[in-house]
Amino acid sequence: MSRKTSKLVKILLSLFAFNSLTLYFYFSSDSHHLHHNNNSQTITPQTHHHHHHQQQQQFSKPWPILPSYLPWSSSQNPDVKFRSCEAYFGNGFLTRLDLLNSSSPTPPGGGGGRGGGWFRCFYSETLRSSVCEGGKVKMNVGKIKMSRGGERLEEVIGRREEEEMPVFEDGAFEIDGDGDGDGNLGFGRRRLVSDEFLNSFLPEGEISSHTMRTLIGSIRVVEPQVFDDCEQWVEEPTLLVTRFEYANLFHTVTDWYSAYVSSRVTGLPNRPHLVFVDGHCKTQLEETWTALFSSLRYAKNFSSSVCFRHAVLSPLGYETPLFKGLTEDINCHGAAAHDLWRNPDDRKTARLSEFGEMIRAAFGFQVNRHQTEKPGSGLNVLFVRREDYLAHPRHGGKVQSRLSNEQEVFDSIQRWVSDHSECKINLINGLFAHMTMKEQVKHIQDASVIIGAHGAGLTHIVSATPKTVIFEIISSQFRRPHFQLIAQWKGLEYHAINLAGSYANPTVVIDKLGDIMRSLKC
Repeated sequence: MSRKTSKLVKILLSLFAFNSLTLYFYFSSDSHHLHHNNNSQTITPQTHHHHHHQQQQQFSKPWPILPSYLPWSSSQNPDVKFRSCEAYFGNGFLTRLDLLNSSSPTPPGGGGGRGGGWFRCFYSETLRSSVCEGGKVKMNVGKIKMSRGGERLEEVIGRREEEEMPVFEDGAFEIDGDGDGDGNLGFGRRRLVSDEFLNSFLPEGEISSHTMRTLIGSIRVVEPQVFDDCEQWVEEPTLLVTRFEYANLFHTVTDWYSAYVSSRVTGLPNRPHLVFVDGHCKTQLEETWTALFSSLRYAKNFSSSVCFRHAVLSPLGYETPLFKGLTEDINCHGAAAHDLWRNPDDRKTARLSEFGEMIRAAFGFQVNRHQTEKPGSGLNVLFVRREDYLAHPRHGGKVQSRLSNEQEVFDSIQRWVSDHSECKINLINGLFAHMTMKEQVKHIQDASVIIGAHGAGLTHIVSATPKTVIFEIISSQFRRPHFQLIAQWKGLEYHAINLAGSYANPTVVIDKLGDIMRSLKC
């Protein structure tokens, strides 16, 4: 066996052992592990277990094996420090609050079984938000005021944003209180949580309309008979998500990340189903939502009532580190998962790389490819363009220019590439508005260098492979750290040109790009 082959075999065996160990820890722990720390707010020990029926395996997508995956169970990593990288990007939701315990397990087969409901939240002191989940939860669609949602954009031009955001009446959501110990349930339906609880564990912060907070505030604990008239039971775990800036890639990525984290924190054995509790129309970004999760529906597309055997409430995208990092100092740096497995470091994280691999795997792309396996016909330089397009019902179709001479810069790079003799460079015209989401992600993963003006399209770098180089052109009006931070948190090499206005000298751009290519031996 040659020395090169021997080394390759060792690497493969190491990866196999790492994944086997990860799966062992995952399946050997309770799928809904106990969260604990010195300040635990656990009210009572949890005595029930979720029952996942065999039929669920036929309808729910399995989790892919991700090279950067590290266990999420707090029982395996109980010492997550406040404001550490794991607390920000991983499972810092260590304070567990049991708000309602089931009197008995739900019988197999679902439907209107007599097993009581349950509800609990996991609070992160670092992020100041909670992931919550409950069993035997009823959604009364008629008590949620919002537009239907899921329409074609052309059908709802001019619709006001206020019509699309949910307003929850009392009892919009109900939970079975069988065994709760409240003898007056039949005469007066009590709130599941108090205002004091909401203020402590679901604070409004800077968010003017905190939909997860108001949704949980609407939940009423009711008698079991209320569930006899459920028109539909959803047996598989389901994420309930409200989107705000749903047509913007950066904000949508924060929602994707929050939904992914919630699924991992609650230990879901398969990818959950998804219900949008908002009235927004369809956008191009739904392609990724559908790829990431097992199915997608809008709340108002259900009939008058639907009951969930297991509902998970995902925090708002504003409460993720991707958004909080714009105002807080999150001093974390990307690192390889296998290095952190052997040498944990509070100032390093592989979580954002894990998430990027999840997006690529969801579209069916291989996630174990090494950087050197990118197209052998040359190095790809992806120029992410900003294009005019109709984003949402209140949008005029014109995007704000961040680079006034973008076409001139692109054309100059194209001429430079054609004359470049040191190696072959493929310049990719990143007209993302004309591509499917899958095509966009493919171009990101195949790129050796990603260049573009500051804009939401650059958020795709969460899916970039480990040695991709990021080159951002920043106008004077948009000096914001979004993409520098994402590159830092993923451990990617980052370069920027700060413009005096919005005009970029093509020669300056090409000189910087030439330096980058030389560093890549090109």
